[in-house]
Amino acid sequence: MNSLARQSAPQTEPRRRLILASDRRDQSADLARILAGVAEVQIVSTAELPEAPSRDLSGIVVDINLRSADSVQRVKQRLLGGGYQPFPRLFVLADELHHGSMQAWALGATDTIARPFDSRDLLARIRAAFPDASEITADARAEAMSQGIAAAHGVLVKMFDRLPAGKPLTYQDVLRAEGPILKAIRRSSLREWLAAVGRHHNESYRLALFATGYAVAFAQHLGMREEDQRRLTRAALLFDVGKAFVDVALLDNVDALQGERLRKFREHPRLGYDALASEGSFPRETLDVVLHHHELLDGSGYPDALHGDQISDIVRITTIVDIFTSQVAQRKNHIPLMPLRAFCQMEEMGDKIDQRLLQAFRPVAMGG
Repeated sequence: MNSLARQSAPQTEPRRRLILASDRRDQSADLARILAGVAEVQIVSTAELPEAPSRDLSGIVVDINLRSADSVQRVKQRLLGGGYQPFPRLFVLADELHHGSMQAWALGATDTIARPFDSRDLLARIRAAFPDASEITADARAEAMSQGIAAAHGVLVKMFDRLPAGKPLTYQDVLRAEGPILKAIRRSSLREWLAAVGRHHNESYRLALFATGYAVAFAQHLGMREEDQRRLTRAALLFDVGKAFVDVALLDNVDALQGERLRKFREHPRLGYDALASEGSFPRETLDVVLHHHELLDGSGYPDALHGDQISDIVRITTIVDIFTSQVAQRKNHIPLMPLRAFCQMEEMGDKIDQRLLQAFRPVAMGG
């Protein structure tokens, strides 16, 4: 109890107002005490969950037995009914098993955290996930979106305009952009992100911004830890850096390239890898994504014809996001596909891509 008291927020910290929806009061008591360090907490059962939350609510924490059909049904009726859609919704999972996370997202989660958790980690997650109620306004969401797009745009300017001219892009440039991008999509939605960046006049920028939005939304949908969300954000921003060194005429006709022109286009992963590797600060994982995002599980990809376990999870995710984005985004000499058609085409790729991850991507693809 004393250690928790030391974790309490100072009096100057803005107070949040949270609802803790719990049908497991015995286990939620410790959770409530931790939350009280940064918020005013109202504990209710799922049967008592208000249909229309008050406007000063900061968010809702859901701590229920996901195996209880009654609890799940009551939460589903409330959270998917519309009244709670503007508010962050953190689900507490009994463990980190994939099926529990997926069920939470299907019930309307915007973030998840699994037991056992450290009180300091939980408090940090609460501060990040639940802004003070006074901040949850349309203007605040718009400002977060503007800052997120500006941060991503700043990286892309350095990547596509300055890097080919010999001006370096550093790892710190990318790290500074992560937080605003994650905040933008967490505070608003993937749909709003896509609508905002879809108006960008530069095609390379637009495709990179689309891919970043889908990747971040996918990471949040999977309930990834904050650091893993950041890793995927970096990957999505950077994986096509090699296109900065490719003739625009090739980029404008990607779908029709053959022979020598196709070979020249397929040099872009290596060109991007070499540019970032020579800078010296980018980690191996990031370089792996840049070099191998066109590799396929059956060995038919490029540039190294990797297959199976030679391809890391983060590369597999990036590949799915890249293929989907290239199909649904507006680009020259390409008629964009509807999301469902693009997704079905990817299913038809069979063992070339990770079909398990593709199915997990379905709600994100259809919801964007």
